[in-house]
Amino acid sequence: MLTTDGTRHFRALFLSDLHLGTKGCQAARILDFLRVHDADVIYLVGDIVDGWQLKAGWYWPQEHNDVVQKLLRKARKGARIVYVPGNHDEFLRGYYGTHFGGVEVAETALHEAADGRRYLVIHGDHFDMVVKHARWLAHLGDHAYSAALWLNRAFNAGRRLFGFPYWSLSQWLKLKVKNAVSYIGEYERTLVAEAHRHGVEGVICGHIHHAAIHDRFGVTYVNCGDWVESCTAVAEHGDGRFEIIRWAGEWPRLEPQPVLEEAQAA
Repeated sequence: MLTTDGTRHFRALFLSDLHLGTKGCQAARILDFLRVHDADVIYLVGDIVDGWQLKAGWYWPQEHNDVVQKLLRKARKGARIVYVPGNHDEFLRGYYGTHFGGVEVAETALHEAADGRRYLVIHGDHFDMVVKHARWLAHLGDHAYSAALWLNRAFNAGRRLFGFPYWSLSQWLKLKVKNAVSYIGEYERTLVAEAHRHGVEGVICGHIHHAAIHDRFGVTYVNCGDWVESCTAVAEHGDGRFEIIRWAGEWPRLEPQPVLEEAQAA
């Protein structure tokens, strides 16, 4: 819904993997997005602040602080904000049940959509076997990922010189690797199984930096994506429909929710 001040207002917004505290975080785009999007409830679905990188070397420019202040301002204006920590901001996992500046910290959340369907909201790292059983390998992979993002920034700097828009080289390389595609599919199945275990109709997660909405495995799977490569969020409309918003920095490209359309037509 478009409000009188030009803001798009949703019933709920879901954002994950901002990775504030890293050079790869696209804080300017996050701020642009938050300026023109609002919701009754905003879920921060993990890896909002990157504690791993901050431990390795402090990096916290003003724009990253502005993102935090913008979220806190939305809480003061009445938005409910629920923070579900991930593996990179696991330092907050000792604060479940507490509030910081109007932000609730929770291990998981149960979101009931406008159509009555219930969704488990969880970051998802507990179902990543590398993170769960080989943390040293996860940290090594994190350094390799940072190197890929550096290459991505250099690549896009060249594209800007020639007037081309942003394009995620690192995401394209990741999806071209067969093992990565297989990993994404297995991760999705595992999260869907967890939704079945909780007796809900869907799961909303983050962690793997791959935005998606589908019901291939019998339960609606929603992944918020990230704000390092793809700059995506998930929004729920007033009628319970979900969509992925890909934010280009001016006005979004919308991906309508095909799953619900198919379900209604069936």
